[in-house]
Amino acid sequence: MERAVIGLNLCPFAKAVHVKGLVHFAVSPATQASELLADLRAELDALVACEPDQRETTLLIAPHCLHDFLDFNDFLDSAERMIRKRQLEGVIQLASFHPHYQFADTEADDITNFTNRSPYPTLHLLRESSIDKAVEAFPQADAIFEANMKTMRDLGPDGWRALGIKAAT
Repeated sequence: MERAVIGLNLCPFAKAVHVKGLVHFAVSPATQASELLADLRAELDALVACEPDQRETTLLIAPHCLHDFLDFNDFLDSAERMIRKRQLEGVIQLASFHPHYQFADTEADDITNFTNRSPYPTLHLLRESSIDKAVEAFPQADAIFEANMKTMRDLGPDGWRALGIKAAT
């Protein structure tokens, strides 16, 4: 997070919440998707129960399951259903990261995929209200994606490797 997301400014909002200690890191012991779904439910409840000045966002990290990106991608449907079922649509937004993340219509080794790569399968739970505030402070939020693609292309595979970020296999 510090070297890529903050260091490369892939998310201009991440540094402030990280420095303030408002990012909750939850490492799931789950080895099955059903167990991770139960952990997701618990983390959703915990995030909603906290005030934003105590916990702004949660990263639910799953080092022991969903290593295959297609399985992870399928799991995201269940995760989104969980958000709707708990009536948190419009309250919590889900972002996803994976060691083998691949955008549609890209090759697996396309450097732009690395904007959403992480050492382990990870679910990022974001408060919609926080996103709204961030967009107010950064009116060109829709330009972030394109800026990230340019950053990654400029960095290239050698620059990425130089960051020393290891992906789990």
